[in-house]
Amino acid sequence: MSVATTASEPDTKPAGLRASILQRLIVRPELGAFIGALVVFLFFSIITDKFFSALGVSNWLDDASTLGIMAVAVALLMIGGEFDLSAGVMTASTALVTGLLAVNAGWNVWLALAVSLVFALAVGALNGWVVMRTGLPSFIVTLGSFLALQGLNLGVTRWITGTVQVSGIRASGGYQSAGWVFASTTNIGDAHIQASVVWWIVLTVLAGIVLVRTRFGNWIFAVGGSLPSARAVGVPAARTKILLFMTTAFAGWVVGACNLLRFSSVQANQGVGLEFQYIIAAVIGGCLLTGGFGSVVGAALGALTFGMARQGIVFAGWNSDWFMLFLGILLLAAVLVNTAFKKRAERVRR
Repeated sequence: MSVATTASEPDTKPAGLRASILQRLIVRPELGAFIGALVVFLFFSIITDKFFSALGVSNWLDDASTLGIMAVAVALLMIGGEFDLSAGVMTASTALVTGLLAVNAGWNVWLALAVSLVFALAVGALNGWVVMRTGLPSFIVTLGSFLALQGLNLGVTRWITGTVQVSGIRASGGYQSAGWVFASTTNIGDAHIQASVVWWIVLTVLAGIVLVRTRFGNWIFAVGGSLPSARAVGVPAARTKILLFMTTAFAGWVVGACNLLRFSSVQANQGVGLEFQYIIAAVIGGCLLTGGFGSVVGAALGALTFGMARQGIVFAGWNSDWFMLFLGILLLAAVLVNTAFKKRAERVRR
């Protein structure tokens, strides 16, 4: 009897260790996004030679970068239990404010950027304040903001310029330095890395640290999981959610600045419809629509999957219409996987 017990000990410890590692992996919301990104990467790397070339990597990172910037901010908001349907049009609104002030009013680009940032943060704060003050669903409140901003973008731009486009910012003062920050290109061998990629990486790292290493990150999970419970333990729920809405507005300002200074023009209807892609990227990354669960790293991986799939389809020579089919399948699979992972994580934590 004692011999059998002794002989079984070497097998028990490794099995326990393996179980512990597996449990730690399962409770990570970004696990599904990582697997999905890896599958897409391997698939297109195999079927097309250009995908993993320097040109290919540059293209899919560039494609994913602005989506990733917004997806990270939207993920934070979704973990906090809210949505922002004005996130897409905000990228155009802030770019238009910057462009109109710099081109039509003759302001320095940096001053115009500062004013557009204040505008973005004010709209974000207003969205958050209305949601918390009235108790209305953020879906409705930000849908109203979306429509209002879209109308302002078209109306004001046409009134001032006679068109629905602002262009010519390259001739404005301060463009060179602002362009270096938001629209420069770094050459690494044959790869051309855009400034938006750097912004994406930096903001993902910062958001990840805030979410998992700070008290504010705990507040985000708390208000998203159960708002009454969060308030009962002293979490400043209103402040937390307002700051989250301001974060998505800030991300919209960054993307708007990157696009405007890179392409030197902005259309009044730019960004319309992209808010759903931001939400999809966050869901692929592990965020639940019910709040209280998710990962900004996963959202960044979700955006990367978008970029790889979109550019992979191009490199493979397929019709780009197939991307929407891929997107629908990926969204449904992500929702099912994330729900299963959350249930598993809850059982492990008990």
